[in-house]
Amino acid sequence: MLRRTGIIGTLIGLLAFLLWAPAAVAAPAAPAASGCGVLAPGASAAAQSAIAAACAQVDAGTWYTWGGGHGAQPGATYGQVDPTDPASEHDPERLGFDCSGLVRYAYAQAAGSDILDGDASRQYYTTRAAARFTAAQGLAPLLPGDLLAYGDSADLHHIAIYLGAGKMVEAKQSGTHLMVSDVRLSPDYFGAVRVNTGAVTGHVFRTWGTGVWTKTAPSVGAGRVYAFPGPTSVRVECQKHAELVTSDGYTNDAWSYLPDYKAWVTNIYIQGPAWLDGVPTCA
Repeated sequence: MLRRTGIIGTLIGLLAFLLWAPAAVAAPAAPAASGCGVLAPGASAAAQSAIAAACAQVDAGTWYTWGGGHGAQPGATYGQVDPTDPASEHDPERLGFDCSGLVRYAYAQAAGSDILDGDASRQYYTTRAAARFTAAQGLAPLLPGDLLAYGDSADLHHIAIYLGAGKMVEAKQSGTHLMVSDVRLSPDYFGAVRVNTGAVTGHVFRTWGTGVWTKTAPSVGAGRVYAFPGPTSVRVECQKHAELVTSDGYTNDAWSYLPDYKAWVTNIYIQGPAWLDGVPTCA
């Protein structure tokens, strides 16, 4: 009887080992020694791929270079001297990325196409926004892969990729390598955008002018939402006749609703006819 019990115990132990072993092999890899990786649940497959691409550059010791990553195709390039930053004197000798160059590269790897070409402002004011978050909302609604923007509505000068757990991966400044940093929720933090790597739907137009404010309602006196720093591609959901506006030599009572910003803009500052072709009237 004792002998049988010993055999059964051995078999149970062996079975437990066999059941446990595959689970151990399948466990997700921890972030690299740099701490770069997906640090919270909820990220889309595309966001995870973008983080993996950025983190590979961190782990490779890639340099920050001013203007780096803005060649004909996404990828590291030699930088330029920033006339306002003495630390950039060696950037033309270094192959690397600036902040928006890294974001461009990471999401090109994830999407398979160059969907975020441009500087930090153009990347934040993208027609590929799946969601937007204000600075006042903090980090609570964010998911890994969201883009964190710094500056003000008319001049966004820095952008980084959120990893989760209060961390971000960024190309920060000349004289440093790409790095993982604590998210800086300083007065300079503007907000975040979640990137849609799929097809862009809806009616896409381009604004003109600089410092063009969007509004909470179709009225000049309504609250300000975002200011486009320059010509910006926007998705228009619908348009309506509302307050008459005269500006820059034009008069128009048509306003367009921009779903990516949950805001309105006068049609005066949208390139095209006064009443946009193909855009339905708002209910």
